[in-house]
Amino acid sequence: MKLFTIDEANALLPAVRESLQKIQRCRRRLGAFRREVKLAAENAELGGGGMESGALYAIVLTNFTEEISELEALGVQLKDFERGLVDFPSLRDGRVVLLCWQLGEGEEVEWWHDMDAGFAGRTPL
Repeated sequence: MKLFTIDEANALLPAVRESLQKIQRCRRRLGAFRREVKLAAENAELGGGGMESGALYAIVLTNFTEEISELEALGVQLKDFERGLVDFPSLRDGRVVLLCWQLGEGEEVEWWHDMDAGFAGRTPL
């Protein structure tokens, strides 16, 4: 697990923000396929299947998973893609904690919480 300083987390925020926005756009686009995907899955159980826009769906799904993978490769933990909530593992007083940030917050990470506390346990830095 990568551990971030506050400065390292803040330096990554522009890239994280852009990635989260792409993830949210992909998620909205995937939602538009919901009905067609459900129908294709039902038909697949009966020996048929397929989607008229299957190639486009595959591209959007691939972009979605690639963006998530890129965040994870940086060491950033995606907690909620709809809210744009991420955590950056960090050391605080000799223990691992999570620096917490979500889309719509400021230009710097301002919150942290213990590993088991979650969003509800956020504390200002």
